[in-house]
Amino acid sequence: MPKPKAIVIGAGIAGIASAIRFTMKGYEVDVFEASSKPGGKLAEIKMNGFRFDAGPSLFTMPQYVDELFKLAGKNPKDYFEYIKLKEICRYFYEDGLRLNASTDLDKFAKEIEDKTQSTAKEIDRYLNKSKTIYEVTHRVFLERSLHKLKSYLHWDTLKSIFRFGQIDAFRTQAKANRSFFKDDRVAQLFNRYATYNGSNPYQAPATLNVIPHFEYHYGAYLPKNGMYSIVTALVKLAEELGVRFHYNQKAEEILYSSERKPKVQGIKVNDKTYKADVVISNLDIWFTYKNLLSGILQPKKLLNQERSSSALIFYWGMDGNYSDMGLHNIFFTEDYQKEFSAMWKDKTISNDPTVYINISAKHIRGDAPTDSENWFVMINVPANNGQNWDLLIKEARANIIKKISRLLNRNIEKDIICEQILDPRSIEVKTGSYQGSLYGNSSNNQFSAFLRHSNFSSKVKSLYFCGGSVHPGGGIPLALLSAKIIDDEI
Repeated sequence: MPKPKAIVIGAGIAGIASAIRFTMKGYEVDVFEASSKPGGKLAEIKMNGFRFDAGPSLFTMPQYVDELFKLAGKNPKDYFEYIKLKEICRYFYEDGLRLNASTDLDKFAKEIEDKTQSTAKEIDRYLNKSKTIYEVTHRVFLERSLHKLKSYLHWDTLKSIFRFGQIDAFRTQAKANRSFFKDDRVAQLFNRYATYNGSNPYQAPATLNVIPHFEYHYGAYLPKNGMYSIVTALVKLAEELGVRFHYNQKAEEILYSSERKPKVQGIKVNDKTYKADVVISNLDIWFTYKNLLSGILQPKKLLNQERSSSALIFYWGMDGNYSDMGLHNIFFTEDYQKEFSAMWKDKTISNDPTVYINISAKHIRGDAPTDSENWFVMINVPANNGQNWDLLIKEARANIIKKISRLLNRNIEKDIICEQILDPRSIEVKTGSYQGSLYGNSSNNQFSAFLRHSNFSSKVKSLYFCGGSVHPGGGIPLALLSAKIIDDEI
């Protein structure tokens, strides 16, 4: 008896995970990817002897990656290895304050108490609240479909519903954090976690305070060969299992029957039909409906929701070493609320943006030539709505250089020896993310988790959706969970 066939559209991290999971279910799997390489947003750039992880730079919840190898009966360490970081991030403030967020919670709390007006008890109370939100939400909101009745018939679901008040959904993240910390700078440190899913801490619910739990409880990690090695390791596993990857093959249409309850039949690529029993789209849900599903009623309300923020990234090869910086670095704006107002209300970039700099060469020396560093320099920016990006990029670059030079007391511009730039326009083109938004729809209201598109189609049988634009959300861990949710549904 021939194997059933599954087709995955898009070789992003969730698409690769879905391919592996369907292969383990006995399917013959083909993955069609529009670009020449797998990974989607999880990509890499090489230039002038420097290597950069082009997209996600923080690795949390590695067990979700390990699980895929174990599912196939493999040892994850035979494919890729990672280290647990001793330091999560270094924070630089305009008033001269510098904080090193250690993964040792006692050490981190002591640093907060020694250098700010906040106390170790405040940190402890806050992280306990973060843990509580995780305990209430993770099984119900992160690991199961919110769009199936059976998800609500579990005892742990009922327990979570009774504890709903504990997830702090009815005040903003910024308001909640102000109540936890005496020092506004410490509140600012934790407000930044809203940007992990492209949201605004002054609008998004305090439920997002679950995010610090991933880092401070489970830890922050770094693959020994960089973030892109997650992709290469998973692709290697998939190919060993028999998955076929087709690059430079852009899906044109998802095909389905004309019955009253249509069933998926396959896809069309370059006017050629590929039949399948199941189709999983890893493409942004907006483009999936607009470009691939002709004749299917679109969920207009969902597709018209506010999109998440995007990013402006400068990849700088730096001639020199910066000993006061670590792997992850944040240079805060003096007025955080003004920065988010510029982004979300005015759809522009503040003249004093918060700057994130990742330097993987701090741990992976081969990522930069001797006595040099690879700087991934990112600011959060609005999704593309036709702004004058060439002008905004020019202004932002000057403001970033001025800001970092001031806070480090060193002229960084003279050390930049090569550069590439990624902006919302090129993010949309390269990754198929509508308007260049990094996480699909924003989470700027209390019920955003319920408003993400489901992982299955209610219109076409055997059509599924994975990736950051659908439930449960963006980022590597949640994208991997979207593939797991589909697996559990089959």
